[in-house]
Amino acid sequence: MKRTLILLFPLLSAGLLSSAQVRYAGTTVDLVVSGTSTLHDWNMKSVKADCSGVFTLNSAGQITSVEDLVFSTPATALKSEHTSMDNNAYKALKTEKNPLITFTVSSVSITPAKGSASTVTCKGKLNLAGSTRDEQVVALCQPNADNTITVTGIEKISMKDFNIDPPTFMLGTIKTGNDITLSFTLLLKRS
Repeated sequence: MKRTLILLFPLLSAGLLSSAQVRYAGTTVDLVVSGTSTLHDWNMKSVKADCSGVFTLNSAGQITSVEDLVFSTPATALKSEHTSMDNNAYKALKTEKNPLITFTVSSVSITPAKGSASTVTCKGKLNLAGSTRDEQVVALCQPNADNTITVTGIEKISMKDFNIDPPTFMLGTIKTGNDITLSFTLLLKRS
């Protein structure tokens, strides 16, 4: 019996080590918010964010679970090429009372993708301009050889769903569209 346990120990250890939970975090993001207006399409970009979560990877390097995932970015980190546009956007986002845009994940489903990548569908609470709504974000998560994870995705949201009046310019002669697109790339490192 003792000999059998000694022989099984390496197998049990290998099984436990091949799917360990590891906390990952990232502080930089390539986030682009884009939309339309009666004059031209527009973009605002941010490279500041805080994101962390606990990821479990199997022995093949694929993500099998994600827990405690949270994301935040300062609303005023979003910048366009025009200061006046930024100021109108910050006013619409109510940044004085709501300085952060946050997403807190409540449930995750994972589907294997090409190679070691996984499609991760996150449902959670998105807080934008002081309004919180249940939203779904789908991202492609690619574990890398250097023990990082690259997270990319594109989501569309409606400003009015968050009680945001689409900004206007030049006394209302230029109006922005209601729908915006969020595109993001985030690099997560073991923390």
